[in-house]
Amino acid sequence: HGTHHGSSHAMRDIRSRENGASNSQQGISLLDVEGGNSPGYSAKMYAKPSQMAGMSGAALLGGLGLAGPGPGLSGGRARGFHVHMEQLVLLAKRNLQGSDKSNPALLTVCVAGAIFLIACRVSVVVAFVLLCCFASFLFATWLATWVLEKDEGTPEMREISDAIRQGADGFFKVQYGLIGKLSFGCAAVIFVIYFFRALTARQVAAGFTPTSFAVLTTIAFALGASMSALSGYVGMWVSVRANVRVAGAARRGAREPLLVALRAGGFAAILVVASATAGVASLYAVFSWLYLVGANTDATAISSVDIPLLLVGYGFGASFVALFAQLGGGIFTKAADVGADLVGKVEAGIPEDDPRNPAVIADLVGDNVGDCSARGADLFESIAAEIISAMILGGSMARKVGLPETTTAGFIVFPLVVHALDCFVSAVGILSVTDKGVRDDNKTEDPYQVLKRGYHVSLGLSVLTFFLASRCLLAVPDAPNAWFHFFGCGVIGMACAYAFVFIAQYYTDYKVRPEWAFPNPNFVTVAHTRYERATLL
Repeated sequence: HGTHHGSSHAMRDIRSRENGASNSQQGISLLDVEGGNSPGYSAKMYAKPSQMAGMSGAALLGGLGLAGPGPGLSGGRARGFHVHMEQLVLLAKRNLQGSDKSNPALLTVCVAGAIFLIACRVSVVVAFVLLCCFASFLFATWLATWVLEKDEGTPEMREISDAIRQGADGFFKVQYGLIGKLSFGCAAVIFVIYFFRALTARQVAAGFTPTSFAVLTTIAFALGASMSALSGYVGMWVSVRANVRVAGAARRGAREPLLVALRAGGFAAILVVASATAGVASLYAVFSWLYLVGANTDATAISSVDIPLLLVGYGFGASFVALFAQLGGGIFTKAADVGADLVGKVEAGIPEDDPRNPAVIADLVGDNVGDCSARGADLFESIAAEIISAMILGGSMARKVGLPETTTAGFIVFPLVVHALDCFVSAVGILSVTDKGVRDDNKTEDPYQVLKRGYHVSLGLSVLTFFLASRCLLAVPDAPNAWFHFFGCGVIGMACAYAFVFIAQYYTDYKVRPEWAFPNPNFVTVAHTRYERATLL
């Protein structure tokens, strides 16, 4: 009843605004931030925060600058867009001020819905990317639920696991608390640098100002740093909960623990890739909508090529967090590892990784915060930087050869589509590995071979989806075979990645050379001991 009542008010607000009866609260104009001299840019007046408490959905949209017609929409389509946006704004308002203010999930859905509607107005391809990312989030949630349903083993297993989990949580709070404080200072430095940065003549003619460039880059930096920290937390969160479940499943066979470990790692991997892709796609959609990309046909207007330059701050933020996470986690885990070996094996004379040694717990905590948490942040940074750099390169190349705007947009969003499809093929590969293993207790199967079968499924789908993406987004009428050459480059990259599977197996698997070919069986142990001594020195 409440939703219907709010919808009726929203529709009355729309009709009153269309008849000229609506009078939105006036406050700070977007032109004060972005500059009001850009060709074809209409003024949008924003409401002051103190004035928004008693405003309806339509009035809130007007106050936020969302009520005007958008690029390519008019009449019924624009009215439908306004209705959906007003409902989302009303939900967000009730969530922040009403009885639902304790429900952060509802606010998240409102923000995601607003971004998706904006993406639909900017580009159907970007909207498709966001849909793939949202579906990946749901799949990752299912994977986490499946893993957490497994038992945690014996009381002794849970006791050690709880100690490791508490240590990892404590380390994460201390480390990322410091990283968060440093991020504020770095954000201020980035704002100052971009505020005094000289703009090109094209950027000035298109409507960029030093203030707008600095503000948007700083916002992108903050979002990138937050998402990178979240990716690190996700990697640590799943590892400390999956480890004991893998150990518990190992009591019942070999295939089940392999499946638990694979799906736990798949949860973190898919969430990291989807988060990086969704963050870049959201910023691209919102910035394109703010600067009316595609709606202004003037030669000096901002085009889709200029938008990726605003996303560089996103990569800065991700790199900033990943740098400290890798350094802090790596130093901690190596110090704990060497300390545990010295105290346990040298001084106390107990076996390696004996839980009676407190330093062993610290070592295992370091494995989680260094190899899992820091690795998640590092992968997020790598993926985000890769997407943004490819978008800038693709747009610059398309502009250099004089391609039209519609074709240029395909070259820019191509990296987003590829990584969105990565989540799909990875999900299929994960599901292709099932618990139907060898039932004969006298036979064992190689876990590496099981994982490679899932990898083969993902590899085949990767070739197919990359072919479709290249054909749909990179096809140019003036160069009809160019897209196939791009596809060939991608196939070479996939072949190199596949070759590393066998290279790693050759140098690490005890069944093949050169691992078993060492004349002295203690060679590896001696080398490791000398490495630890060198580390101490």
